[in-house]
Order: sequence, then structure tokens, then C-alpha cells
Amino acid sequence: MNIFKRCLPCIIFAFGAVLFTGCHSGPRIQQETPTSGTIHISVDESFKPVIDSELKVFESSFPDAHIIVEYKPEAACLRDLGNDSTRLIIITRGLSLPEEHFFRDSTKMPAISGLLAYDAVALVINNHSRDTVMDMDEVRALLAGDDKKNREVVMDGVSETSTVRYVLDSVLKGKPLGKNVVAARSSPQVISYVENHENAVGFIGVSWIGDREDSMDLAFLQKVKTVAIRCDRCTDKPFVWPFQYNIYFKQYPLVRGLYYILKENFSGIGNNFVNFLINERGQLIFKRAYLVPARMNFDIRNVEMQEQ
Repeated sequence: MNIFKRCLPCIIFAFGAVLFTGCHSGPRIQQETPTSGTIHISVDESFKPVIDSELKVFESSFPDAHIIVEYKPEAACLRDLGNDSTRLIIITRGLSLPEEHFFRDSTKMPAISGLLAYDAVALVINNHSRDTVMDMDEVRALLAGDDKKNREVVMDGVSETSTVRYVLDSVLKGKPLGKNVVAARSSPQVISYVENHENAVGFIGVSWIGDREDSMDLAFLQKVKTVAIRCDRCTDKPFVWPFQYNIYFKQYPLVRGLYYILKENFSGIGNNFVNFLINERGQLIFKRAYLVPARMNFDIRNVEMQEQ
């Protein structure tokens, strides 16, 4: 008995050593940090060009942080947020109060949302079309199928997309789309359809055509023309294009926000990427893509330009 008591600490130590060795004999699980690991996010397809640019710079700054992005319709992004595998989505609206309560109370995973930038819905027409200016009454008639010129409307889908939701909620005020509205699978296909149909008007996010320094945007601009829309609040110019200045001062009528929705209750890659988007470098990328950054203040200066 005394021998057993004297040996008991040795036995316990030996068992602990075996247990410790067994726990560490396999490969060590890599824990996610703000700068390392892999996450999945879902993003509204309308913003693929600018988010691709954001991801490229973010991952070059944090080479061990990997973000796998899927571009899809807005409603599909919101459905993904209910899955454990998707912690971050980027769409054109924030969370409603009932949605915030749902994530807090039902899923036990609080979700937060915030504004990143301002975007515009641009109207594009065939290069041979002469309908280069419109007013909002004409836009509403066009979407409702009451257009006197019998033009087609093409959008990136006839349901679930942010562009469709925007025109239904903010332009048609809940009225249905007309039978003249046709669906394309993506924004590039909207541009392709308009390029090949002289009587078509396409509705797309401005980031697909806004960046005059991007080769893809320039290629799209050679295929179609952008429509100027009447500015009812302007005194110096009757029609405006979806340029940054007109978006910033809300002179262009079809302006919408770009939001993040994040459900991450620890300091991981999702939080780090959101911080990147709302701070200087991320905001400047939005600016370069001809969106209007929502988290930075800009000085507006009057300049005189002389033609050579």
C-alpha cells in the first residue's frame, strides 16, 4: 500500500504525459486571426468590379488571409447569411430592425451592418439610339411597360437582384414591372444585349462602366452609351450623368447605398476586411471605381479648365 502511494504521483505524471503527447501528436489546428485563415463571403453581382479590386489590395496586404467570394443576386446573399459558412455579405441595403433581432435572439449570433459607399443605377442604350436623355416620368413609364416608343428593358434578372428591387421599391413604388422587361444573367450580359438590340435600354450598377481608367469599363463604354437623366433640383444643368459629383450631391436621381452585413463575434478576417473597406485605402478604391465613399469627407473645389 505504501509502495502504491509512493508511486501514485509517478503514475499520474506518466498518464498526463501520455495524454499531453496524444493531444499534440496530430496536426495542429490552424486558428483564424484577423490576418490569417479563410472565410467565405457573398456579394451582390452588381459590384463585382469594385469588390474584386478591394479583395486584390486586401489580400496583397494580408497574404495569409484568404477570402472566397461568390457573386450572386442580392436575395441569395441574404439567404447565405443564415448559413454558418457565410459571415459577411455586401449588398445594397442594411439590416432591418426585425432582422437584427432575429440574428441576436434566434441564431445567437449578433449581426451588424453599415454603409460603405454610394452607387448609382445607370441606364445604357445602343450606340445607334438617339434616346440619350430621359426624365423620371419617362423612366417609370419605360419600366411599367407604358413606353410610347415600345422599347425593351433589360436587367440582370427579373427577380431577386438588387437592381430589380431598387426599381420596384424606389422608382415604381411597388407597381409591377411591364411585360417589356427581359432578363439577362449578369451585368456584362445586359451590356451585350443592349449592344445587339437597338431598341433596348439596360439598367446596371455604375461600377461596371464608371471607371475610365479600367480597361474592362472602357471596353463596355465602347459598346453602349450612357443616358443622362433630368435633374429636377439643378438650376445650371437640366440633365446629368451618373458621375461622382452628381451622385455625391444627389443630383442624379437613381442613387443607392452599398452596405456590409457582418456576423462575426470575434476578431477575425471578416472584421479586418470591413475595417479595410471603411478606412482610407478601401474608401479610395471605391472612389477610383467611381462610386462615392460614404466614410470619407471630400473637399469640393471649383477649377477652371482651358482647352488647348
